[in-house]
Amino acid sequence: MKKNVLDFWVGLFVVLGFIALLFLALKAGNMSSLSFQATYPVKLKFDNIGALKVRAPVKSAGVVVGRVASIGFDTNTYQALVTIDLDKQYEFPKDSSAKILTAGLLGEQYIGLDAGGDTEMLKAGDTIAMTQSAIVLENLIGQFLYSKAADSGASKASSAPAPAPASGAGG
Repeated sequence: MKKNVLDFWVGLFVVLGFIALLFLALKAGNMSSLSFQATYPVKLKFDNIGALKVRAPVKSAGVVVGRVASIGFDTNTYQALVTIDLDKQYEFPKDSSAKILTAGLLGEQYIGLDAGGDTEMLKAGDTIAMTQSAIVLENLIGQFLYSKAADSGASKASSAPAPAPASGAGG
């Protein structure tokens, strides 16, 4: 009888361990929030998507209203083409805008939607025209360093003595 009780507890421990590993795997793969709600696709075009990934959240006012369905490249405009699946329960005006934001300083990237004021709502397959690309940290650092180098170059040039005028007229 004691052996059966011990076997039961060991089995229960193994099953709970398996469930915990499954949960961690889904969380790491950003699939822990699988939803079977009806959705509608909307397209977005960005100049730079940074580190945006498929299944990244789409948020409006901090609420997850959808997920990134696919990421591609438009060979005509040379822009990133992002398709998002918005939950049907959330309708957005046609003049809504989208931007790629970062959760925290170096966190994961997501798409933020700002609702517009149009009376007509987005439908399946529509494109949001007003988009703002991701802010890439390396570009910001490069711009900062370039501006500092330009400032120090300008200050050196202004503090240098003016060249003396040439004497005599050439001829």
